[in-house]
Amino acid sequence: MDMSIAAMSVDLSLAKTQQELGISVLKMALAADTSAVEEALAVVESLDPALGNNIDISA
Repeated sequence: MDMSIAAMSVDLSLAKTQQELGISVLKMALAADTSAVEEALAVVESLDPALGNNIDISA
């Protein structure tokens, strides 16, 4: 397994680029999840806390 310095450099550079791409994708996914959670919390906070406490069973 005789690998030249140039080939090793290219391989390391490619690995670094792939790692940076993976990190970027994970950051985007985390940001999307965070915004979805914030929206869900806003909806839950806007609900009437008394909603569902009383049931009218007479018909």
